[in-house]
Amino acid sequence: MQGTVDGFSYGLVTPVVAFLMACLGGALGLRCTTRALLVAHSWRLGWLALGSAAIGSGIWTMHFIAMMGFSVHEAPIHYDKPTTYASLGVAIVMVGVGIFIVGYKGASGTALFTGGTITGLGIASMHYLGMAGLRLNGKLEYNTVTVAASVVIAMVAATAALWAAGQVRGLLWSVGASLVMGLAVSGMHYTGMAALSVHLHTTPDATPGDSPASLLAPMLIGPLAFLCLAGAVVVFDPLMIMGKPARPAAEHKPGVPAHPAVEHPGRRVPLRPRRDPAQGRSGTAQGR
Repeated sequence: MQGTVDGFSYGLVTPVVAFLMACLGGALGLRCTTRALLVAHSWRLGWLALGSAAIGSGIWTMHFIAMMGFSVHEAPIHYDKPTTYASLGVAIVMVGVGIFIVGYKGASGTALFTGGTITGLGIASMHYLGMAGLRLNGKLEYNTVTVAASVVIAMVAATAALWAAGQVRGLLWSVGASLVMGLAVSGMHYTGMAALSVHLHTTPDATPGDSPASLLAPMLIGPLAFLCLAGAVVVFDPLMIMGKPARPAAEHKPGVPAHPAVEHPGRRVPLRPRRDPAQGRSGTAQGR
């Protein structure tokens, strides 16, 4: 028997709130990644670890807020708590690997591709492991092509978000990166849910059902509290707001012009060569 799946039981409330939570986790985590690129190696580890936990918590929170709006009309839904919490650990660890690669190798070339790919796979792994913790009187089946599309969306968007975060160009770049990360998580989630179909068992489920909100709300308290704590750390750090520190003035060295040649339209003003004092004295002595 085919189950009737509804992913928007509360209308647009759960998708909008879930997207905002993904953006919040992405903003905190990517800003910590940007901050890590501005400090010495001794402090970089801490900022990257905080960023990884923030993004992982944001991804996990987004997923299960969205799942509050998910229901199967003919069957009550339950969640296996060990599997559900394991999906949070997978998200933090896999995202952390990608973040650390970009944080230590830079947001370009092979490091960016590798870090973005692992981060995207971490988003997808969290989603499907979280879905594996769903318990109902039926069987979940997925369309392979749509699942592959959801994974590609996660990898591409995560790579773009890490690239934007690695530019170290101020707060606006980090805001844009967080929006891209929010789109990566939300787009991957709802594409993956579009691949889902539920085949119900013929025997009825004797277990009384609880609403997804009543089951998931207590589990969201911890990650939400951590995101608030990470937000406080970010807000009270001055470089988080200023972005890239001002470049120090160039030191003037003897024999090096203080200003480069100035180009004007249609002509160029060359720099005069600096005369060696020794040559000047030698020429004066010969003239005598």
